Amino acid sequence: MKRIAIITSGGDAPGMNAAIRAATLTALKAGCEVFGVIRGFQGLITGEIIELTSMGVSDILHRGGTILHSARSKEFRTEEGREKAAKELHDLGIEGIVVIGG
Repeated sequence: MKRIAIITSGGDAPGMNAAIRAATLTALKAGCEVFGVIRGFQGLITGEIIELTSMGVSDILHRGGTILHSARSKEFRTEEGREKAAKELHDLGIEGIVVIGG
């Protein structure tokens, strides 16, 4: 089974939760396991990763911002930070990433 991660990056914007929900439901329907990364790329470095389910995203359309939160990450701009993020993805067996935002 494929595993994917969803990350929100940049500032909060209208439609982010709708995009999270759509990506999650589409991936689940295709037989993937779906994970959400809390606090953007910084959360990828620190391992703040949760499983997303159809029930978990069923009631998020009316909420503002992003349920996954977003944060700037100076550490991700470094080679060491990107290596930590890559290791986290590898350790969880995540094969693909959906990035929502800038």
